Amino acid sequence: MTVTAYTLAVVLDLFVLFIGGRFLLRPRPAAAGYGVPVKADGDPAYLSVKGLRDLTCGVLGLALLAFAGARAEAWFMLAVAIVPLGDTLVVLRHGGTRAVAFGIHFATAVTVLISAALLFAV
Repeated sequence: MTVTAYTLAVVLDLFVLFIGGRFLLRPRPAAAGYGVPVKADGDPAYLSVKGLRDLTCGVLGLALLAFAGARAEAWFMLAVAIVPLGDTLVVLRHGGTRAVAFGIHFATAVTVLISAALLFAV
């Protein structure tokens, strides 16, 4: 179970790093993949903020796992599950599809909570 817990945590942290980098480097396609495309006259600074937030979460998750251990990472995962739950609501409230809201964001929240549970069990 230890290998599974650590592997899932690392994969989730790296995935968030990837998403953050994508929002910084290719913000419009990243926003479309998020489920709420940017309007032509939209301010791309907000997409950079999201990218920076995600990059920071990914780095913090990896640092906690490497330097503080599984229990600290478990608490981090438990707290950070708020982000994909909130993303689910954002997509639903701003014209995104239910498939993206639940199939991507809500499913991510569930996966993050599973990761937290596995890490607590280590």
